[in-house]
Amino acid sequence: MKVAIVGEIHESGWEILKNENFDIIDVKNFHEENLIEELKDVEGILLRTSKLEKNVLLHCKKLKIIARHGVGYDNVDLDYLNQNGIALGITGTSNSVTVAEYVMTAFLFLARKTKYADTLVKEGNFKNKKTLPEFYELYKKNILICGFGRIGKAVAKRCLGFDSNVYVFDPLVDKKEIEKAGCISIEKKEGIKIADYITLHLPLNDKTKNFISKQEFELCKNSAIIVNAARGGIVNEEDLVDALKNKKIQAVALDVFEQEPPPEDHPIFKFENVLLSPHNSALTLECRKRMAIESSETISSYLKDKSNLNLNNIINKKYLEI
Repeated sequence: MKVAIVGEIHESGWEILKNENFDIIDVKNFHEENLIEELKDVEGILLRTSKLEKNVLLHCKKLKIIARHGVGYDNVDLDYLNQNGIALGITGTSNSVTVAEYVMTAFLFLARKTKYADTLVKEGNFKNKKTLPEFYELYKKNILICGFGRIGKAVAKRCLGFDSNVYVFDPLVDKKEIEKAGCISIEKKEGIKIADYITLHLPLNDKTKNFISKQEFELCKNSAIIVNAARGGIVNEEDLVDALKNKKIQAVALDVFEQEPPPEDHPIFKFENVLLSPHNSALTLECRKRMAIESSETISSYLKDKSNLNLNNIINKKYLEI
């Protein structure tokens, strides 16, 4: 059986597929014409960040499963997979801790104004620490977590360790489950109004597009810090730039962008109270290894022995015969 790896993965994932004697195709050219040619007779695809849209999938006549190296899947035409009985897997247990650690890093870096203190010392101005801007704690502050899946829960656990007040907006999660985790269920507008820190852990879809935009920025405390490590487009970047210009919020961290990579002249690059990263919040060495293993095991189990398959990792199982 042929399996394609579309994008670079940790060698541990390669080893699993090799040990199962799959015929592995290493796809490094992600242009549509090449994807059509290389994927036309594979039964499984391990996918990093390249797009697999209908006009490519139409040519994949033998395809049975796509396993995402991560938890997001907006780069795959899910409707086509559902209509054609093709499974979509994610690495549901691999990256929650890693992204949660990124969120805490961003909160602390921006709240404590770490960049300014570091620059002060390196420039020989150690004695001038009184010139540094005010900086803040997480202790007893209000944290709003939007989206209470595995990552949201991992963030909550860490915020509770700082004795923060953790509020959760997620209409798809029962209030009792939120309270059981030591958090407080809250509606979106009320949560935004009281939040000192906001972190987003939502999928990108029609309901979450521009989830944070001009209206929400108007509700924010001007001391609020926002982190988006979910998907670009959940925060409206044009409105975000306006909010930063008008000091509607204190700071923002973005690991994701509406356009990736963002344009070189993106106006957000001009602000000092912004922390940016190249969609790599989940890419620690440990997490890359876990994701490679988990996605490879999903492909192997689905194609060879479904009794070992983690069904929680299959997004569209109701459309499949498993």
